[in-house]
Amino acid sequence: MKKNFRDFPLLESKNKHISLFYPHISKDSYNSIKKVLSSRWIGQGPLVDKFEENFSKKFCNNMPTVAVGSGTDALHLAYILANIKENDEVICPVFTCTATNIPLLYLKAKIKFADVDLNDLNISVDHVEKLITKKTKAIVFVNYGGLLCNLEKLQKISKKYKIPLIQDAAQSLGAKYNGKSITEFADFTIFSFQAIKHITSGDGGALVCKNKNLAKKARIIRWFGIDRPKKQGGTWENDIVDIGYKYQMTDIGAALLLDSMKEFNFIKKRRNQIHNIYVKLLKNISGLSCLANNSKKIDPVIWLTTIICDRKDFLQKKLRSKLIETNQVHFRNDRYSIFKKFCKGKKFPNMDLLENKYLVIPTHTKMSDKDAILVANNIKDILSKA
Repeated sequence: MKKNFRDFPLLESKNKHISLFYPHISKDSYNSIKKVLSSRWIGQGPLVDKFEENFSKKFCNNMPTVAVGSGTDALHLAYILANIKENDEVICPVFTCTATNIPLLYLKAKIKFADVDLNDLNISVDHVEKLITKKTKAIVFVNYGGLLCNLEKLQKISKKYKIPLIQDAAQSLGAKYNGKSITEFADFTIFSFQAIKHITSGDGGALVCKNKNLAKKARIIRWFGIDRPKKQGGTWENDIVDIGYKYQMTDIGAALLLDSMKEFNFIKKRRNQIHNIYVKLLKNISGLSCLANNSKKIDPVIWLTTIICDRKDFLQKKLRSKLIETNQVHFRNDRYSIFKKFCKGKKFPNMDLLENKYLVIPTHTKMSDKDAILVANNIKDILSKA
């Protein structure tokens, strides 16, 4: 398998450049963090409870929400709650952040990678159905960059074969499908609040469950297997019946998230506007396309803008010379040694076709329309002279 060349190192902050990522931190958070630091609770406390309640109302149609220390923590809990055991088959995207698939290695599950869709780099729904066997325990999918998968088709497959859906929505916070929260289309949905996500707690995550009893279990196993409310209330029987982990969120993180949630309309508008500028200005350029959701059913919240370019390496080097930071960010997972045993004899023709052509360009709330226009015009100028 041909490998991509390595990503460039980050551009130094002292240079005046357009960065690929930039954290969104509310100005209100400076005071909010001071309040937390002067309170009794800096670990998991009342603000975590408040965040779970507010997050559920705003993004999850009031579905049970469990705040954790990272999106990876949330995925691991989802896999446990889906009862994935050693040697169970789990269908997963071959193209995603490795955090989607690594927790399955903890459980010694058998990963069955599905190819990408050429239109958006999301999981190929057609390939998913071809991979299903009697041993399939779950289907995992990611909404890459905030571009939504065909949630209706995935849900139909899930119901047809009675296989749970696990949605990695780390990159698609706040998106809607057919006017509904995306959490309504999967048995489990996870979100990430890592440093450069839509909203951030430095690092954090959330697990959303359709089943209230499983959400209750998730709250117990995120904290050593201890029923924390009962322990704090003096009614816990001092027994642990499920293996637990140290996966809780802190009040420091919850404070950051609560403030950013108040600004989410701005975050969505800014990210989508930058993305739309790219889509508009990068049309009808030979050898170039910009990934986008075109269905009226989809209301996305963009996290990444990804272009497909026949001369990706050349374009990336030229943009860097103009202090515009770009990278591929995620790579096909079958290239990593840790997943090698799942890939022998497997073919992913769509991923092969796009592997050396995709490039992520800057999209974040620190950018202005002028910045986005500058990036797009540089891309057009570079390719016109190639």
